[in-house]
Amino acid sequence: TVQFSYLDLTSLRSVHQFVQRFKDRGLPLHVLVNNAGVMLVPERRTEDGFEEHIGLNYLGHFLLTQLLLDTLKTSGTEEACARIITVSSATHYVGEITLEDLQSSACYSPHSAYAQSKLALVLFTYHLQRRLAAEGSPVTANTVIELGLSLLFSLMLCNKLSLLSFGRQSPAQGASTSVYAAAAPELEGVGGCYLYNGRRTKSADTSYDEELQRQLWVRSCGLVGIREPSWRAD
Repeated sequence: TVQFSYLDLTSLRSVHQFVQRFKDRGLPLHVLVNNAGVMLVPERRTEDGFEEHIGLNYLGHFLLTQLLLDTLKTSGTEEACARIITVSSATHYVGEITLEDLQSSACYSPHSAYAQSKLALVLFTYHLQRRLAAEGSPVTANTVIELGLSLLFSLMLCNKLSLLSFGRQSPAQGASTSVYAAAAPELEGVGGCYLYNGRRTKSADTSYDEELQRQLWVRSCGLVGIREPSWRAD
């Protein structure tokens, strides 16, 4: 049985309402896939005042994951961890994080704003996994990319592909790596991976910067209005 529940990731209020509705049902949560997003939209703001790429693609998922962490932790076990899968994009390779201007207010570019939001997702996933591992939590976090428009776009940015090269994918092909990350037995208990086409791949060098991960995490907690959980790295 498939059931649907309304969620608008451009609205922090909607995220809170969705999580409350889900928790009221008393169901376990074994897999969370953060997959919503916008790409190359004109400059505009969410109802909370965030630039739309960073607001929807990143901050909405950041808050959603934080609010569902307790349910994920109680749903996972040592033998079968709950899994968080966050869909990024190869465009993150050309992304830059500007902590002082995450809203791209100084000089807006839809390409840069999109790339920044996708790099933020990778940084968030790696830091989240470090926290989960440090506390021995039965939850893992990985990030994936699919061979879709965002990857084709990033290749075009690098002058490796022309618009004439665009192909089509079936829904099954588009979701294959997310499904792999959610269900593959060989990924049981494994987190902190960047997966492409079912294989572990190296993400952008910037994404491994642990201090940048931490700073983005702290800044994000402030932006979405939650208190940063106490944590101490080994």
